Amino acid sequence: DWVWDTSSGQQLLSLEGHTNIVAAVAFNIPYGDKIATGSFDRTCKLWCAQTGSCLHTLRGHLAEIRCLAFNPQSTLVATGSTDASAKLWNVKRGKEVATLKGHSAEILSLCFNSVGSQLVTGSSDQTLAVWDVATESLVHMLAGHAGEISNAQFNWDCSLIVSGSLDNTCKLWEAVSGRCVATLAAHTEEVLDVCFDSTGQLVAIASADGTASVFNAATYECMARLEGHEGEISKICFSPQGNTILTASSDKTARLWDVQTGGCLQILTGHTLEIFSCAFNYEGDTIITGSADNTCQIWRCKDEA
Repeated sequence: DWVWDTSSGQQLLSLEGHTNIVAAVAFNIPYGDKIATGSFDRTCKLWCAQTGSCLHTLRGHLAEIRCLAFNPQSTLVATGSTDASAKLWNVKRGKEVATLKGHSAEILSLCFNSVGSQLVTGSSDQTLAVWDVATESLVHMLAGHAGEISNAQFNWDCSLIVSGSLDNTCKLWEAVSGRCVATLAAHTEEVLDVCFDSTGQLVAIASADGTASVFNAATYECMARLEGHEGEISKICFSPQGNTILTASSDKTARLWDVQTGGCLQILTGHTLEIFSCAFNYEGDTIITGSADNTCQIWRCKDEA
């Protein structure tokens, strides 16, 4: 893994030590002083973002690590594995705090809520699990999807969970009751990614059918369809300001869209193979894309107000 200076494009650090594919990486936003990497070598490593030194190697999973996330306080990191368990680790001490068992197949996604009190995990067993972080206990199993879960996320006020599935649908769930309140079926192929905007009022859905859609999270009404990619869309995210959406596709492009109109604002070209990852920085004025061509590209947004 590498860490880049986004203003100059210079490589700052190279994080070396894993013995297999690095499948997941995260900064501890908003602090930004630590990086977590999860690997098919069954370990998670915590790194100092300033020096690139490895602070801890977290061992305990029996199979590949597929996903990870820091809690908002940056005191815990959660890892999800092919061994069907999630683990919570103490960031400062580098020690395992808990093993969360409840799924019957690999965990493909996980997400803390905005206060860090709950964690949601999504599995290829077609269910989601909601966990209480303090008691390390299972709160709800969310069943209803007919395909593996591609992604899941809490909204900002922690009241709703959105899930995307290879059954072509997206579902909204009440976090408190575990009840499914809506099934959003706008796509003809698998839903590969879902996300809320920063207010939790909108849901964006990316699909293998090459289109994306935006829904109102309260009325479940489709607000916009994002059409133009020539291949599946594997990643979608809102800008921090919430007025644009970024998508990454197998057509080798990333695109920026107007949330209100669904119109394409810009096509980001330059990668030579599929783009599988894209993100805005905290301020929303920089975009990074990661591709199967083994490069990351950094883009400056001029018009993001």
